Amino acid sequence: MVAGKSEDNGGFREFQFERIRQETKWESFKRAIYDPDTKSVLGRTGKSWGQLLIFYAIFYAILAALFAICLQGLFATLRDTEPRWQLESSIIGTNPGLGFRPVSDNVQEGSLIWYNLTDSVSTGKWVNLINKFLEPYNGNQTGRNYVACDFDKPPEEGKVCVTDVSRLGNCNAGRFFGYNSSSPCIFLKLNRIFGWEPDYFTTAHPDMPGDLQNHMKMKYNTNSTENENARKQVWVSCEGVDPVDNENVQEFRYYPQGFASYYYPYKNYPNYLSPLIAVELVNLTPNVIVSIECRAWAKNIKYKGGNLNRAGSVQFEVQVDAPTPA
Repeated sequence: MVAGKSEDNGGFREFQFERIRQETKWESFKRAIYDPDTKSVLGRTGKSWGQLLIFYAIFYAILAALFAICLQGLFATLRDTEPRWQLESSIIGTNPGLGFRPVSDNVQEGSLIWYNLTDSVSTGKWVNLINKFLEPYNGNQTGRNYVACDFDKPPEEGKVCVTDVSRLGNCNAGRFFGYNSSSPCIFLKLNRIFGWEPDYFTTAHPDMPGDLQNHMKMKYNTNSTENENARKQVWVSCEGVDPVDNENVQEFRYYPQGFASYYYPYKNYPNYLSPLIAVELVNLTPNVIVSIECRAWAKNIKYKGGNLNRAGSVQFEVQVDAPTPA
């Protein structure tokens, strides 16, 4: 510090001011980090740093406590086994979608199933996709909470039904799921909606395709009380999108033709597996793309076809390439 003088009311007053240090940039930088005169680090003394740390520690502790209280309040409204918002209150709603497998890993192929009967790599691709999809179903379904179910024997609370893939008829791994022939199989399943229960068609509906109506009338006598429970299924039908598509497929075979009532409602119990329907597309016309639509039938499944906002149904295309006879 140095002394100076200033004129004040005809006199002089002395005052102190700090002399500007003659320092290099490096010396100024070191002094900014640590000033030996004031014993400060980055412009703050030890006491000042201590006060600052205590303030922020208390500040963030309060923030963390408020966050924990809010989080605990949120968790209090949630359950581990079921969603907070269900059915009409949920974004998913009450209209389950219908899905199919196999689906190509190549997004550009979309919903097209295309293979060449003379190319084992081409056919093997779809067989491998189906095998991967069926892995959970081929696992051990004995013990734990698995039970064998029937229409008159639904599962008890906390139990789930065994899904037996050996009942899928011709659609089995031994036959390569039909992909070594012009009669490939596709697998259908309904999307899961917690708590949703179908409102079943127990008698044939006029809008149903003729083969489904005949199946219901022949297999389940509507006058028989014995088959009353067995008629409680979400029925499935498949047909060509256009008349020309129907001409290019000889027949649809279903294993079985409905999703049984004892799989519903879905309650998110451990080890639950969605029921499956295998559909065999018999004798597709080779070298032609065949567009097929499959639909689920229940009174509370709304149907809408087309490529935009489809509901209660699914559409896919199949092309089987084969050598043209000479």
